[in-house]
Amino acid sequence: MKKYIFLVSALVLVIVGLVVSQGFKRFNVGLSGYEETPLALSTTGTGEFTARLSNDESSIDYELSYSDLEGSIQQAHIHFGSVSQSGGISVFLCTNLGNSPGTQPCPAPPATIIGTITAANVIGPGSQGIAATQFDELVRAMRARSTYVNVHTSLHPTGEIRSQIDLNDERQHH
Repeated sequence: MKKYIFLVSALVLVIVGLVVSQGFKRFNVGLSGYEETPLALSTTGTGEFTARLSNDESSIDYELSYSDLEGSIQQAHIHFGSVSQSGGISVFLCTNLGNSPGTQPCPAPPATIIGTITAANVIGPGSQGIAATQFDELVRAMRARSTYVNVHTSLHPTGEIRSQIDLNDERQHH
């Protein structure tokens, strides 16, 4: 009986440890035009950004889905900017403009792209204090809720759908 209780207790500790170690490392946000800046945008476009920060905090695996965009997809990024602020590009997620060699193309909606972000993918913005390859600074900005995902289209080149990233919050935002 003692052995059984010990095994069950050990299993519970392992499960709790896994849950805690995964906490604050996964996030999922819904994208809409209502978070666009400088003015909210009424659009049929929607999206979702799901990501997981690796346990050693050296990479982020992500999935970006979007649909019902009113314009043709041009590009998608992670920007460095607080709520209701526009900011510079930190990471390209996809582009159809040829402005980031090696970046995957953005498929026509409805679509889902997947990828991994590492230090090599961080391009800045240097003018805002994040130098190229400073992955740790990007993660710090994500924890401070100072980054956002933005999908840009031909009809809305400054962005059609957007959402703040909050690495500390596992709830889904819409």
